[in-house]
Amino acid sequence: MVAHRGPDDFGEYHDPEGDVAIAVRRLSILDLAGGHQPMSNQDGTVWIVFNGEIYNSPEIRARLIAKGYRFVTMNSDTEVLLHLYEEKQESMLRDLNGMFAFVVYDRARRLLFGARDRIGIKPLYYSRQPGLFAFGSELKSLLTLPTIKREVHRQSIFHYMTLLHIPGESTIFSDIRRLAPGHWFKFDVATQELTLQSYWRLDVRQAENRSEAEWCALIRHELREAVRRWTLSDVPIACSLSGGIDSSTIVGLLREIGYGRVRTYSLGFTGQGEEGWNELDLARQVAKHWETDHHEIVLQPEELLNDLVQMVWHLDEPYGGGLPSWYVFRLMSSDVKVGLTGTGGDELFGNYGKFLRFEGSPVLGTVLNHRGLTEAGKRLPWWVWSAWRKAAGAIPDGLLHVQRKQRLIELEQLCRAPFGHHYYAIQAYFADRAKRETVFNGACEGLDDTEAYLQRLYDKARATSARDGVAYVDFQTQLSEEYLMMTDRLSMAHSLEARVPFLDHEFVEMIFRIPSSIRTRPGDLKYLLKKAVEDLLPKGILGMRKRGFVIPIRLWLRGPLRPLAIRLLSPERLRRQGIFRPSFYRRYVQPHLEGQRDYTWQVWAALMFQLWHFVFIEQNAQHTPTYGWRDIV
Repeated sequence: MVAHRGPDDFGEYHDPEGDVAIAVRRLSILDLAGGHQPMSNQDGTVWIVFNGEIYNSPEIRARLIAKGYRFVTMNSDTEVLLHLYEEKQESMLRDLNGMFAFVVYDRARRLLFGARDRIGIKPLYYSRQPGLFAFGSELKSLLTLPTIKREVHRQSIFHYMTLLHIPGESTIFSDIRRLAPGHWFKFDVATQELTLQSYWRLDVRQAENRSEAEWCALIRHELREAVRRWTLSDVPIACSLSGGIDSSTIVGLLREIGYGRVRTYSLGFTGQGEEGWNELDLARQVAKHWETDHHEIVLQPEELLNDLVQMVWHLDEPYGGGLPSWYVFRLMSSDVKVGLTGTGGDELFGNYGKFLRFEGSPVLGTVLNHRGLTEAGKRLPWWVWSAWRKAAGAIPDGLLHVQRKQRLIELEQLCRAPFGHHYYAIQAYFADRAKRETVFNGACEGLDDTEAYLQRLYDKARATSARDGVAYVDFQTQLSEEYLMMTDRLSMAHSLEARVPFLDHEFVEMIFRIPSSIRTRPGDLKYLLKKAVEDLLPKGILGMRKRGFVIPIRLWLRGPLRPLAIRLLSPERLRRQGIFRPSFYRRYVQPHLEGQRDYTWQVWAALMFQLWHFVFIEQNAQHTPTYGWRDIV
């Protein structure tokens, strides 16, 4: 089921006395000959299965050797984890820099100890049932167990139709949960007791007072060191190059640390109306600037249709985002096993300006003139504008009166409260009321609103600014369970390990010590990053507007994907399925396909769920599907 995650090696271990079995598929990156798993310590009392890389393992190894621990491998980071567990047990996680999901079987203590990296780069799922505890890197491996039902988790699909991904610890299946980023679990084999605990979470309240120049120097140094750490490998490394700031910076830093000639891989589109999405020209500028070994793939619409069912299978859960990385990773995997990407740069520096609808509301400064709102204020939702005018009254030129300023500050605090209601996805896709009234077929009773879920996350951040609060929410949702989930699945589908140096936790922690007003600006989100690395980038890159790295879905739904949408979202099919209202087709699908309204993401989210449902529920797929979209239509 998961051979694609590890085509190089396979191993298993069974302890009849403890009634425990663990198994692994291995993609060999470090210590190609000596890293076989499951791996045990010298006396066989501790065993481990491990997915990922520990980038500071050489330093930890040296420290452990100095303490008397004996290593039998040359440089395996798996063995480092084993001895570190022997030394520190659960507290070992504080020492690790890397991306990882691992489970240790401690025979002496009769327990399983598992952990997921701080940011959630690597996945870890588990299922707990009477007399059974199972875990795996992908949902599909757990679905092989006969006791796990393929039952759709209604709360998950409710959130999905707003967020286009499934957040939190629940999954699309009622019987399976995911371990949250920065968490560990401990399962007592004897008592069957499961313990979950957080060992790290993003702290957005540690701002330090430094000059802008000092921050730029620190960004440059820490990101360079992160890139250096994340090149740890016994096999060649390449880079995904979109032509944007983030991936271009990674390429420049690789050359700066003396990596040598870098292999770069870029994606472009062809077809009517798709020219504006191409970033090949920007990628070529970077490749030429650094004299990389550059490779390109130009995507044809027919290719997506041919591969869509395969993508759904590898993604495991419904996913309504774009899918172009599949092709970049496929191209890279023909040459290398490891690819660096720029994932995470956007979330660290403003995340597409999503904070703008909240920023400073309703006081984006204390100076207003008789013409009304500033340009930044115009981005605020109507309810803030209305409340602002009522609180401010007729404001003369010059500074606001002290009492009026205080009233606005109080109003700002009130405006922060309904964060969830005004989060971008609620506004852009489906609000909770719309889901209850026009999407789901009476299956919403008792479900938690997505708005409330997001609000709880925002409140948990205890942020002092909207920029920090939105960043915290995105780290808990979109980054970990959308972008990183997609990156992991689509890369590992091609047996490629995707690495994300921007999400080195030491770099992340440093970035969030920068005051939010310095870290990013409303009109130039990455101005501080660009200032820190401007000498690494061609001048044409620095001033370019971010185009995004997504497939032009709106055009394709009305074109080649139209038959699939009609087939899977027909009223008759929705009625038989009993999840969506049959009227969903008339309300959203038909107006979009006929060009009367733009419901691109609403229809796409529904279509991808239905395609997932067809593969995993209706077909009860046990292996990679051999059919394509034409067979479904």
